[in-house]
Amino acid sequence: MHTYLVGGAVRDKWLGRPVVDRDHVVVGAHPDELLALGYKPVGKDFPVFLHPQSGEEYALARTERKTGHGYHGFAFHADPNVTLEQDLARRDLTINAIAEDEHGALIDPYGGVRDLEQRLLRHVSPAFVEDPVRLLRVARFAARFAPLGFTVADETMTLLQKMVRDGEVDHLVPERVWAETRKALGEAQPSAFLRVLRNAGALAVLFPEIDALYGVPQRADFHPEIDTGVHLEMVLDAAAQWVPGDDLVGFCALTHDLGKALTPAAELPRHVGHEERGVKPLRALSARLRVPTEYAELAELVCREHLNAHRALELKPSTVLKLLVALDALRRPERLTTFLAACMADKRGRLGHEQDDYPQAAWLRRARDAAASVTSGPFVAEGLQGPAVGAAMEKARVQAIAEMKLCNT
Repeated sequence: MHTYLVGGAVRDKWLGRPVVDRDHVVVGAHPDELLALGYKPVGKDFPVFLHPQSGEEYALARTERKTGHGYHGFAFHADPNVTLEQDLARRDLTINAIAEDEHGALIDPYGGVRDLEQRLLRHVSPAFVEDPVRLLRVARFAARFAPLGFTVADETMTLLQKMVRDGEVDHLVPERVWAETRKALGEAQPSAFLRVLRNAGALAVLFPEIDALYGVPQRADFHPEIDTGVHLEMVLDAAAQWVPGDDLVGFCALTHDLGKALTPAAELPRHVGHEERGVKPLRALSARLRVPTEYAELAELVCREHLNAHRALELKPSTVLKLLVALDALRRPERLTTFLAACMADKRGRLGHEQDDYPQAAWLRRARDAAASVTSGPFVAEGLQGPAVGAAMEKARVQAIAEMKLCNT
């Protein structure tokens, strides 16, 4: 029995990145041997065990065979005769198909180290096309490693395009699409995720509402980048820089401008009313991918209200309060934080405006604090009851925002 460190741990160690998960493959062993050593079985589809002390995953070396469509359309075979090279061959990318033995020596039968050096995301074998999730994984790895200069190898992009043409991506279940997308939105350069999917032809299949934004013009005086799809990419990357790893802000950024794809051609490049037009496609996307309610709700608020955030310094105090109430920010200030991060990314996601200040954020936070300082106690003490208390509180909150604004002008 021999064990090897494999996958992302070896890759990230080579790149000098923090190693988060350490996975191992075991060659030449039966499940009973690991059980006898105290390993705990956790695998449902194939033999995976947890080390009795470290808790790290150890999987028996295995091969896989395509038996049907989609992520679950595989049969797995694990026994002591499966070699390390055979196990590595079933992996997606060469940079994930490197093993390290107990002495630190690398076993690299598919050129993963070479591709790390050349900054390439390259498939291991033609069997890559059999699992449609791999298309999303490549796009996600592009989002993670693009800042290091990684690109998708030409031959791998050709395979991604073939998967789309052959309809393999049509068998992706919503949960897997959302899971990979959510991870990609938390990576360092989420725009690369969109570019890879679009180059492969998969963006139009999986995210038609987003694909439709490319080629739609905007006013050059507000958006020097002009193309709405390019703007979206810039907003995603601005969000990733401002709040690294926050996929909730990332999803709000991803969907904030969907209405621009629906602007009548005669009105271009202006997009009056795009905030409201964007709600329907956003709801369709969220329902199709079974996006969690928290993400869908906040994304809709950003879609509807991001222009009000940009105009916050000019809004009437009563309108500011309506915005804060819509966000439920008086009870849940963290929602305002997420909202403002997405709005700031929208403002900065424009050519030449990447470092713009966003004083609207500080102003809205102060307005929120002023409104939240008004409580029901004094009004109840005056003898008010029921709806009268709420009306009095609303009036007092508007006044508090107005006074705060006056003090800051």
